[in-house]
Amino acid sequence: MFKSGFVTIIGRPNVGKSTFLNKVLGKKITITSDKPQTTRNNISGIFTRESSQIIFIDTPGIHKPKHKLGEFMTSEAINTLKSVDLIIFMTDGNEEFGRGDQFIIEELKKVRIPVFLIVNKADLTEDITRLKRNIDKFKAAYNFKGIFSISAKRGDNIERLLEDIENELEEGPKYYPEDQITDHPERFIISELVREKVLRLTREEIPHSVMCLIDYMEYDEKNPRLINIHASIIVERDSQKGIIIGKGGAMIKEIGTLARKDILYLLGNKVFLDLHCKVVKNWRNKDFHLRNYGYIEEL
Repeated sequence: MFKSGFVTIIGRPNVGKSTFLNKVLGKKITITSDKPQTTRNNISGIFTRESSQIIFIDTPGIHKPKHKLGEFMTSEAINTLKSVDLIIFMTDGNEEFGRGDQFIIEELKKVRIPVFLIVNKADLTEDITRLKRNIDKFKAAYNFKGIFSISAKRGDNIERLLEDIENELEEGPKYYPEDQITDHPERFIISELVREKVLRLTREEIPHSVMCLIDYMEYDEKNPRLINIHASIIVERDSQKGIIIGKGGAMIKEIGTLARKDILYLLGNKVFLDLHCKVVKNWRNKDFHLRNYGYIEEL
């Protein structure tokens, strides 16, 4: 009997949802960084093996919004709860149960779908007594179908978790071809890989104000094994543009160098990556720009 189903991964920002999904798939389709709210869109990762196909949905970290983009991100995550077969509520084993967790649990109570509590970063937890006390708070707040302690970074207990997820799913079709690992187009993943490098290389002034758009992407006429990619890094202020470009263009060159390596691995082709930086003032609070950048489908 072949099983299949949709599983959403929710949680507060920076608990390791994207790291977990990349580990399961064995390939990077969603970006990671130590900055909160790195993921902005729901991203599907397709895990297929002989007995099952699990479509994971990586969601933005649920948080109190400070702008229209933040409102979009939070609603994106919460809306997945109503349309999946199983919910993974991921937490950081080193963080205490807080108001953000309680908010998520109140949303979970509104749906009748089984929920697994996943305590991530177990390899970094030193105070086991404190960890158990914290888990007890989650158990008192909600009746979870199962509770797992994992390390998304190292892969600890992930195989056991996958088996339990499969056991929870019902018989179903293979929704996607075996070799497909995401339903997002390559252009989207490439733009996210560029944004990831910006997050990693720049300081606090930049992360939440940056967006990357692929202007065009095409095979080289003279060399069919070479892909030309032109992309724009969008920021909100002139001072941020100066940081992105760097002294003598050093920063944007380093961003391009690191992004090119991941894009090469993703596409399997040689890549020419041309990056530019543009200022679009206060784009995160303007419906016109949010719609153009793909965050709002209709208003």
